[in-house]
Amino acid sequence: MTDLNKLSLAEARDALRDGDVTSVELTEACLKAIDAADVLNAFVHKTPEIALERAKAADERIKAGDAPAMCGLPIGIKDLFCTKGVPSQAASKILDGFKPEYESTVSQQLADAGAVMLGKLNMDEFAMGSSNETSVYGNVVNPWRRGNDDAQLTPGGSSGGSASAVAADLCLAATGTDTGGSIRQPAAFTGITGIKPTYGRCSRWGIVAFASSLDQAGPMTKNVRDAAIMLEAMCGHDPKDSTSAELAVPNFEAMLTGDIKGKKIGIPKEYRMDGMPAEIEKLWADGAEMLRDAGAEIVDISLPHTKYALPAYYVIAPAEASSNLARYDGVRYGRRAQLAQGDGITEMYEKTRAEGFGHEVQRRVMVGTYVLSAGFYDAYYNRARKVRTLIKKDFEDVFAAGVDAILTPATPSAAFGLGEMTEADPVQMYLNDVFTVTVNLAGLPGISVPAGLDGQGLPLGLQLIGRPWEEGDLLNTAYALENAAGFVAKPGKWW
Repeated sequence: MTDLNKLSLAEARDALRDGDVTSVELTEACLKAIDAADVLNAFVHKTPEIALERAKAADERIKAGDAPAMCGLPIGIKDLFCTKGVPSQAASKILDGFKPEYESTVSQQLADAGAVMLGKLNMDEFAMGSSNETSVYGNVVNPWRRGNDDAQLTPGGSSGGSASAVAADLCLAATGTDTGGSIRQPAAFTGITGIKPTYGRCSRWGIVAFASSLDQAGPMTKNVRDAAIMLEAMCGHDPKDSTSAELAVPNFEAMLTGDIKGKKIGIPKEYRMDGMPAEIEKLWADGAEMLRDAGAEIVDISLPHTKYALPAYYVIAPAEASSNLARYDGVRYGRRAQLAQGDGITEMYEKTRAEGFGHEVQRRVMVGTYVLSAGFYDAYYNRARKVRTLIKKDFEDVFAAGVDAILTPATPSAAFGLGEMTEADPVQMYLNDVFTVTVNLAGLPGISVPAGLDGQGLPLGLQLIGRPWEEGDLLNTAYALENAAGFVAKPGKWW
């Protein structure tokens, strides 16, 4: 078999079971592809020794007939997940040299299932960003290009390294995390599938925290079936995470029938934004038509508090970030600044944080500290929390009225060029999250499915939002959409 790295998880799993290929062969194909793609800057800590060791163990396990679905499949791990003995930096200078003595629950569950870790993937620093331009490792490059234009494009963020690596076939799948759209937006920008499960479905233990009430891990894969396979391995109750749900994990793949007859799909009128590109508008309408043709009932719905979602998110997320990032002080782990004669502990904190945190992280920490300060706590933070409750209630009302899933665009545009949205106006960058943040604020599952190309040949995604804990149903609706859209485009290889 040629081009083993281009296989999907499902194809590779079946080939492994049939004895057509070994995990070592799959892993070697991916390692070779990774080494030939340094220009994309997706993998930042390569772990070939660990990968080959796990691949050999997986081959033994498959031979013995005791192998879960993920066994022997080579994947990448976002640098936000702590991995024992392997640098886990959250793409920040302040965690330079940090090698955890423990493994995050999600990466441990994948390892227990026999998945092969190829290395750690680039991301925005502390997951703060929508373009993967805030990383200490430098920008990740999207494998897609506009027509014949050589301009480097963003893969989206914060899980940009994961998105780029999966789209470029450097790994069969990757882990991502999503605080305000950081799985779904990069998936849409790179023509892959990304699902953020219900808050509490995947353990957050051992994942470097950004905003604890919003963060959730999920898989980034080549298609919906792969997302179902990988999500099942990542989920499950974890007593080490107090927000982890004690719920049975269904066989998500078995729920992919493609039959959505009689399902009610809501189209929220508030997501029709001023200045939305005609291509996104058309894709959305086409997606609704595809679902209707598949037997679903399309209904107009209202989510009236949507317009307050971005401002509420950009109060709550930085507030939680400023609290979570207070622990990075140069005392116990990570980087400590060089101190001058006579410097005390205050100077050590100041210098360490000034050197260790990038501009975007500093900006969010300052915003967060401000909205939590005594005079502004009620004016900003408490008000944002009340708005969040209203946003959650909007969704609850819609689902109570019988709607099974909600269809929206995933992003307000296709991938933009690196450097095109400069630091001059961070708000422009924040607007990238306009369709995704409501899902995090309400703790719901959301999935981005590639559904078409824009006029310049770049992928565009559609988002489906599901009922809480009903990822299986959501994946099945996404599967029907994927089948109808028939998206099979891949980036032309230039790297």
